[in-house]
This record gives sequence, structure tokens and C-alpha cells, in this order.
Amino acid sequence: MARVTVEDCIDKVDNRFELVLLASHRARLISQGAAITIDRDNDKNPVVALREIADETLSPGDLKEDLIHSLQKHVEVDEPEPDPASLITTAETDGFEVVEGEDDDLPEAVTFDRMSEEELLAGIEGLVPPEKSDDY
Repeated sequence: MARVTVEDCIDKVDNRFELVLLASHRARLISQGAAITIDRDNDKNPVVALREIADETLSPGDLKEDLIHSLQKHVEVDEPEPDPASLITTAETDGFEVVEGEDDDLPEAVTFDRMSEEELLAGIEGLVPPEKSDDY
């Protein structure tokens, strides 16, 4: 029978719930083939994990970081911001027409598709109102 109790580990990890999380995560790592840092002494993986925490052969902070990393489904990668000059050159692909002047590096003006008031009103008149139903 294992002689490791929660009281042996509680001075290393303050919260008992966190201790259980860290020890269970470490036990899973051991069962997946991670190297143990103490003698096994015919103990099972959860007991080995508790003994490693009690003997301070593993840092609880490192175990906590590893646990958090293992639970993350989406790891955000910090990518550099795009160069402002590259944003100007991609404006043509976004549906804008770039009008360039003598200086080929920077565009002078950007023109947009324009619609007259009459065209707007004709477009609105062409819209069909939704059918009324008894649900509302």
C-alpha cells in the first residue's frame, strides 16, 4: 500500500483540487511512456506521480504549464503585422481601382463604385417585401 498521502504533497501544491489535477496529468504522461524521476518500487502510476510531487523531483509550475498546454485546442500564434505598403498593393484585389500618378510607389487616389440616387431608388423599388405569416 502506498504511504503517500495528500498531506505529503499539500505543502508543495496549496490547492488539493489542483494537486489532483497535476498528479492525474502526470500519471497519464507516465502511462504514455514519459520517464519517471524516482524509483517505481512496484507502485502504480498515480502513486508514482504523487511521490514525484512530494519529493519535488518535478516542479508543480512546470506540471501546471504542461497541463494547460495539453488542454489547449487552439494555440494562438503571434504573427507579425503586415507591412503597410503590402496593404496598398492588395487594395486592387479587394475590388478597388487604384489610380496611380507619377510616383509609382504610392497611389494618388482610390475610386469606388458610385451609384446615383435614381439607381438606388430603382434598386429599392425592385426589392420584394417578405411574405407575412401567422407566426408573427
